[in-house]
Amino acid sequence: MDTGSPLDFTGRVVLVTGGTKGIGAAIAGAFLCAGADVVVCGRNAPRTLPASGSRQAVFLPADVRDPAAASSLVDAAVERFGRLDVLVNNAGGSPDADAATVSPRFVEKIVALNLLAPFYVAQAAHRVMGAQDSGGAVINIGSVSGQDPQPGTAAYSAAKAGLLALTKALALEWAPAVRVNHITTGLIRTESAAAVYGPDGGTAVAGVIPMGRMAVPDDVARACLFLAGDLSGYINGADLAVHGGGEFPARYLAAKAAGGAG
Repeated sequence: MDTGSPLDFTGRVVLVTGGTKGIGAAIAGAFLCAGADVVVCGRNAPRTLPASGSRQAVFLPADVRDPAAASSLVDAAVERFGRLDVLVNNAGGSPDADAATVSPRFVEKIVALNLLAPFYVAQAAHRVMGAQDSGGAVINIGSVSGQDPQPGTAAYSAAKAGLLALTKALALEWAPAVRVNHITTGLIRTESAAAVYGPDGGTAVAGVIPMGRMAVPDDVARACLFLAGDLSGYINGADLAVHGGGEFPARYLAAKAAGGAG
């Protein structure tokens, strides 16, 4: 079997939504390092753009919650580079909120960002990819919250569960020209981790993860390279778990702590 150069994306064009910081920036940087031309988007231009050596991502302003803006984003990327090979729907997130008192407007915004926006951008990308001889690949970045919700994440968890279902539905409809896959991310140590996991940036929670550490953005970026490349050419509608094995059950941790105390 000749595997060629599975991580060589030279000549390919990649669009990463929310690609200006955190996980998205790491994904964009990984594709740049692999030779791709990369477009990132956001509502506001960042101070610095993802780069690899002298090569830098192209920034296009867009609020992907707006279907017209999502379509224009894809059109602008294709106008710039002539094609689109990979879409990574990374934009998302939510602050914690009490489900009993959260406003309808908040819920609508969270669902729009985490579920509707990926649908809108994927539709626009499919219009391009489906007409290319080489087709294309769509990767949706999900969360363990979509399968194992935590308190304060009702709207976010529901939207992420929908994203996984959307992935599988699109995979059925768009193959073989366009493959659509999903990544379930777990606890990730990013620049904002201190606000979520404590001032140690997540070290304290590493003990609940079988791998013994939180993920870093590069872990997700490497998974994207795999799902976008030729090695995964027959993988479609899949959910790739990038969460270090999940989290130990509370009863196990409690028993372990009790045993240690004794």
